[in-house]
Amino acid sequence: MTITGDKAKPKGVLWTPEHRVTTTGLLLMVTLIAFESMGVATAMPTMVADLDGLALYAWPFTTFLVSSVVATVLSGRLGDRKGPAPALLAGTGLFAAGLLVAGLAHDMPVLLLGRALQGFGSGLLLVSVSLLIALTFSDRERPVIYAANAAAWVLPAVIGPSIAGVVTVSLGWRWVFLGLLPLTGLGLALLVVVTRTLPRHVPGTSASHAGVVPAVVAALGVAALTWAAQHPSLPALAYGAAGLLALAYALRKLLPAGTLTSRPGLPTVIASRGLIAGAYAGMEAYLPLTMSEVHGYGPALAGLPLTVTALGWSAGSMLQGRFLDWSREASLRTGFALVATGLAIFAFVPLPSFPGWMAFVASAVGGAGMGIAMPAISVLLLRYSPEAERGFNTSALQLGDWVGSALTIGLGGVLLASIASAKEPSVAILVLAVLLTGLALLGVRLTGRWPAGMTQATAG
Repeated sequence: MTITGDKAKPKGVLWTPEHRVTTTGLLLMVTLIAFESMGVATAMPTMVADLDGLALYAWPFTTFLVSSVVATVLSGRLGDRKGPAPALLAGTGLFAAGLLVAGLAHDMPVLLLGRALQGFGSGLLLVSVSLLIALTFSDRERPVIYAANAAAWVLPAVIGPSIAGVVTVSLGWRWVFLGLLPLTGLGLALLVVVTRTLPRHVPGTSASHAGVVPAVVAALGVAALTWAAQHPSLPALAYGAAGLLALAYALRKLLPAGTLTSRPGLPTVIASRGLIAGAYAGMEAYLPLTMSEVHGYGPALAGLPLTVTALGWSAGSMLQGRFLDWSREASLRTGFALVATGLAIFAFVPLPSFPGWMAFVASAVGGAGMGIAMPAISVLLLRYSPEAERGFNTSALQLGDWVGSALTIGLGGVLLASIASAKEPSVAILVLAVLLTGLALLGVRLTGRWPAGMTQATAG
């Protein structure tokens, strides 16, 4: 990574008079979405038992995922046509409505409706937040706001499950949802103020037209893969394969040309998100199982490496945010290299002859790599995207994240079912770790290729 000039450290980006309301509104909503995500996972066993829905345990997660994928694609389309304001406000409102419906649910169908509303609202927000950042922060300032976004996920990741557990026991699981409503209302009020200051959006003639049908097909494909990963069996293999075929159809419509072959330039940026998210999600999904079944860690300690990941992620993101003149292309490649190193260390963890503490090292190194790479991807996406196509490309980026994660997690499930078991996972996790390391190394190679002159492109 290179630093040019004498402007290595940012001076007053987030809390300047022109940015402080935007920063507060964005970070508040990101924090609330993160708390909701962590809290629901903690409270889920209690809420489904209370609603007699144990047989549908995975459906609140799957419903959220399906609606998020559809909303993400639609938010990109809406953003290119109308700007970020409509999706920002609608997303926040729907997220709040979902919290209310889920918090008042008296049976599983109502809970699923609430989760669908939350997922749709979150999907709208994911894209529109990126478009708002593009409008209000310059290309050089964006690493700072992305570092702040990463930090906004850390506190919920560290203390969110504990707070949700205390709330569930002392007040009831409904307050995991209802307790966030007042702050969501505040976030909405702040975003209303922000959107009133945005310039009038003028859609470009090259705005993309990703349709509703591919979005729904992609959502169903991701859901099928996720469900198959959670329930490995021969039937799951069949509908997982059907999900792959559905995705193959949808991705042709929902990704920029050249993404699946990682053509140098913007396609490489979007492909990088799928590669790095998939590689790291595959490790995170099976790390607690490895710690508990191979090394005998209890439930609390088995999940502790994930907290180390969150801290490493935040540290890496904060580091890159302090050096505004780093080459983001070089940062992305460095992030991939660190993730590959972390995954290579993780490959030893499934072996009983190696100590379990190596998982903490793998999580710290890999998390730091993610913290450096993910903001670089976001900055490069906005830098290389024509303004009229930023919504489409941002939704493609998020879709790549979900697809990459679903594929690697599903692969882990197939390996567990075919060559190992949940009680003796060593062989399957070792094979998975080697394959994930290969994916990260592929990312190192692909991100070393950029068209001449592209590294000097600027936007915003």
